[in-house]
Amino acid sequence: MMKFMLKCFVLCTILLFGVLIGMQYANQGIIKMKGYQDPDLQSAFQVENETGDVQASILGNNVTSQDLQEKQEQLEQIEAFNFFSQIGKQFATLVSNGVSSLLESIATLLNRN
Repeated sequence: MMKFMLKCFVLCTILLFGVLIGMQYANQGIIKMKGYQDPDLQSAFQVENETGDVQASILGNNVTSQDLQEKQEQLEQIEAFNFFSQIGKQFATLVSNGVSSLLESIATLLNRN
């Protein structure tokens, strides 16, 4: 039994060090891939606050509130019809009405007895 415990302890220790070495190697690879030394490399989403003005940029493109309002107006004009959404709504109302009528019929049967 002691021999088995010793083998398990040694294997777990080796696996632990292997995991730690792998995490360190992965971290170094991510740093190399990201390129910290590149000053032009920016994060995907930035919010800058200069002199009280908030400016947001997504993938290097500046985003203003006017852009968001224009996109909202475009979405309202499109009024896209989602077939599956409509089927889901109709199915939900059908199930809801069916359960309601079933519960009402059970309640009337119980009240008669």
